[in-house]
Amino acid sequence: MMEVPRPDPDALLAELQREESVAQRGKLKIFFGACAGVGKTYAMLNAAHARLREGVEVVVGVVETHGRSETQALLAGLEILPPQQINYRGRVLPEFDLPQALLRRPSLILIDEFAHSNLEGCSHPKRWQDVEELLAAGIDVYTTLNVQHLESLNDIVGQITGIVVRETVPDHMFDLANEVTLVDLPPEELLDRLAAGKVYLGEQAHRAAEHFFRKGNLLALRELALRRTADRVDAQMRAYRADQAIAPVWQTRERLLVCVSPGPDAEKLIRSASRLASSLHADLLAVYVETPVLQRKAAQYRQRILASLRLAQEFGAETSVLAGADLPKTLLAYARSRNVSKLVVGKSLRSGISRLWQVPLSEQLAQLAQDVDVYVVAHESKELPAKAPPRLFFSAEADRIEWRSYLIALAACALTTGVAAALLNVFDLANVVIVYLLTVVLVAIRYGRGPGIAASILSVLSFDLFFVAPKLSLTVGDTQYLFTFALMLVVAMIISQLASRLRFEAQVATYRERRTRALYELGRELAGALTASSVVEMGVRRLEELFDAQILILLPDASDQLLPAGDLQNFDLGLAQWVFDRDQMAGLGTQTLPAAKALYIPLKAPMRLRGVLALIPKDNALIGSPEQQRLLETCASQIALSLERVHYVEVAQDAIVAMETERLRNSVLSTVSHDLRTPLTTLIGMISLLRSGKLGETEQQSALLSLNHEAQRMHSLVINLLDMAKLQSGVTLHMEWQVLEEVIGSAVRECGAALVSHHLRVDLPGDLPLLEYDAVLIERVLVNLLENAAKYTPAQSEIGISAQVGEQFVTVLVSDNGPGLPAGTVSKLFEKFTRGVNESATPGVGLGLAICRTIIAAHGGQIQARNLSPHGAEFSFTLPRGTPPTIRAETE
Repeated sequence: MMEVPRPDPDALLAELQREESVAQRGKLKIFFGACAGVGKTYAMLNAAHARLREGVEVVVGVVETHGRSETQALLAGLEILPPQQINYRGRVLPEFDLPQALLRRPSLILIDEFAHSNLEGCSHPKRWQDVEELLAAGIDVYTTLNVQHLESLNDIVGQITGIVVRETVPDHMFDLANEVTLVDLPPEELLDRLAAGKVYLGEQAHRAAEHFFRKGNLLALRELALRRTADRVDAQMRAYRADQAIAPVWQTRERLLVCVSPGPDAEKLIRSASRLASSLHADLLAVYVETPVLQRKAAQYRQRILASLRLAQEFGAETSVLAGADLPKTLLAYARSRNVSKLVVGKSLRSGISRLWQVPLSEQLAQLAQDVDVYVVAHESKELPAKAPPRLFFSAEADRIEWRSYLIALAACALTTGVAAALLNVFDLANVVIVYLLTVVLVAIRYGRGPGIAASILSVLSFDLFFVAPKLSLTVGDTQYLFTFALMLVVAMIISQLASRLRFEAQVATYRERRTRALYELGRELAGALTASSVVEMGVRRLEELFDAQILILLPDASDQLLPAGDLQNFDLGLAQWVFDRDQMAGLGTQTLPAAKALYIPLKAPMRLRGVLALIPKDNALIGSPEQQRLLETCASQIALSLERVHYVEVAQDAIVAMETERLRNSVLSTVSHDLRTPLTTLIGMISLLRSGKLGETEQQSALLSLNHEAQRMHSLVINLLDMAKLQSGVTLHMEWQVLEEVIGSAVRECGAALVSHHLRVDLPGDLPLLEYDAVLIERVLVNLLENAAKYTPAQSEIGISAQVGEQFVTVLVSDNGPGLPAGTVSKLFEKFTRGVNESATPGVGLGLAICRTIIAAHGGQIQARNLSPHGAEFSFTLPRGTPPTIRAETE
């Protein structure tokens, strides 16, 4: 009966969590094409009408018809969301209204041109980000996309067409789509449509035919679109096989896997596999499996493996390094996980009796892999290795034998013999064998298979020499002991093998844990970095600890010239610049200047190169192994991503500062020009009347009063501007202990003219304490609050001043019974150049309350505003009570 494989419980739990997250999101369907004019929008609208007939609520968010009448006709019967109007460089342009779409919340919304860049003032800079927010809100989206707008294919399309497309969509958004519909059209039909004016109109169609819409370009773009769609289908198929725990390979697409060995014919094997993959139009994967036997190979073998993997990468192969005790099973497990259809291995050099001892890999794979084709590549006879000198039990060991481990195994057996001799007085001879087996286990776990096998043989010899009659002789008096010796040796060697495998697996697990921990710690630190210098400092420190090497990170300046962020000694700045310009590794161990002291790695981020990582190891072997190379490249990728994140954070901050600066500049110009122009116009008019001599004495007095009033307005405006500038540079307080009633009275007298048409009510408690404050500045606060109350309330309104005494603060309140503060403006009132209702009709610059907040904050208090019920507004500020000085009575 065939055993049904059980799915991994952790994988099932992760899949359930993913499905639960996906179920809450909207579904994305992309109508994908090679270029404009293939009919993506037309197909999307037809699909929308089909969904509408099914009873689905469909809304058109944005659809670009480009003047095509047949596309325009399909909009009939569909609800169209009104676009928002964006003022851009003096023109009003329509854009997709994301807030309105989220408020409308249809079941399905149509968003044309997935890669479109939004104008400034929209919710997001890119339309695909709008789609992402719609999906997160649970709204299904239909959209359109051309292959040249995919980020990963952007440079390839640029090389083919000679036109660089600036609007791109990240590949993860394409992969996120629940469904991709390929809208395909042969180049001949597309060119006919272009000539008929069904793609572009007039001069635009003529330019497109001469440049982008050439037949060669269209063929190449069509192939890219077909291949990208096929890649997506292949990924979906592999995901389905993983979800359903389907082990057999589905040979829907040729994928070839070559197993790299440390033998002399590895390069020949890779070249043969590459030619085979090219003839089959198959993807090529190259894998090296690190087994306990191969792990003990000498350094020259590991260098050969590394060189072989690099050669495979040059042929376009995807390379991986795996760890496993069983080579055939590890290789097949990886092959099935990647849906590999063909395996390529080298022909075994074993012959005769040695083939009985170890079955060749190709035969093992042929027996285990019933659903995968196995190709065997023959070795050339001239490359056969010379006959090695015979070895007893060190055949799996490296050329440089660790004699210390074997000496320890010998000492352990001697010590065990002594212990067994002492135990023989208490236990039977059969129990002594267990002590020797324990020694074999301990030696194998600690020092590996070779010393373990040595301990096995030494244990049998010691048992024969010292415990079996005749003693101190290898001869055996009782032939039954021959069976005991043989059984003991077999059991000891099996235990040694198992213990050695356990040791290897523990080493692999330890290495993986160390690598995972290192990447986690590096990622955690880099996530908290806010500047490029912090990223560099953290990256250098972590990599120096991890690789025991001298690290230097070089970042480019505005002209893409590298600047070292550290000591340049022992590093070649010219070689680092070459690596940055060409986006290629160079230096130690590479194909470019391999004799250099340092290894130079480009820091690749999604958008562009962010610098170069240079490394000088103390021991070249520390970065020579394939797994260390992968770890180093992963660390470099993390540093590059952090540098890009920090860069865009700085760009965003600079943009915010620039926008705020522009807003403040416009506010200053607007308010100052308005509030200066009005009194100046009045002054010029009054002066002209006075100079004309046509006014009587009464009219002259009235004109002089008006001149005085407008001059006071200009004076107040200038004083506010000067006060704000002075306060921005720092507040100097002249603190004195004094009563609050005096400064309130002084402020009321100062505002006498402004309050003449209002009713003023002052309600102060009799137990007001002495307070320490700057009288001039606090009077300025009260004057601003009283003038604002008079300015924004109708005549005959009541304005009140009161105070409340608390344990730590005294609160001063200025209130009125006017219309109150507009909704939503309370939090913004104390910002610069912000005014209340009817700003155009109310004179002022909008600095009074900002000045008040700065003064009160300098005193250690707070100022706030609120609306009163049923109407009116109240402004309040606090002053610390402190401890007033003791006043001593004078004695005569």
